[in-house]
Amino acid sequence: MTEDVDVQTQPSFQRERLIYAISAGIVLILVGVVFSLAQPNNLWDMIIDFFNSFTLAEVPGTRFLNSEVGLFLPAPITPSAHFVLYSAVFQFCLGLGLFQVLLLFVRFKTESPNKKIAETLGSLIYWLGTSYLVARFLNISTSINTWWVFWAGVLLVLGLSFVARGFVLYAVKKKDS
Repeated sequence: MTEDVDVQTQPSFQRERLIYAISAGIVLILVGVVFSLAQPNNLWDMIIDFFNSFTLAEVPGTRFLNSEVGLFLPAPITPSAHFVLYSAVFQFCLGLGLFQVLLLFVRFKTESPNKKIAETLGSLIYWLGTSYLVARFLNISTSINTWWVFWAGVLLVLGLSFVARGFVLYAVKKKDS
């Protein structure tokens, strides 16, 4: 069954497909660069060691009504032992954040749909915010408490990225009406 495609939206659709293809290529290149920068350490082995070191740990301050049981979530036994991995994660997040800046510029220049501009702005905030949090909280002195603060910060940055995306979509909707 063939679908009717609007001729006016076809160039925009092709442009978006090209942007997606370039984005996928950039992510793969970024992964390769991060793995190369981690040398002489074997980053793959460090990733495996990181996940093998997980145990269930209690999140501080989650005991409800003086109960004996709080909220337990996975965490590494010794979070500070994975500094090289955290450095690689920082490089990856910063690289994606900087790519989102470039992509936002491209989206404005190519007059991408407002939905895509809002999505890119949200991604920019998320990746740059997460890179800041990794640099700030995940380092050689990371404790189990700073591990949980880091994840709380990631959730906060995720929420901020959704808010920014919503503001853009709301502003465009208000302008159109």
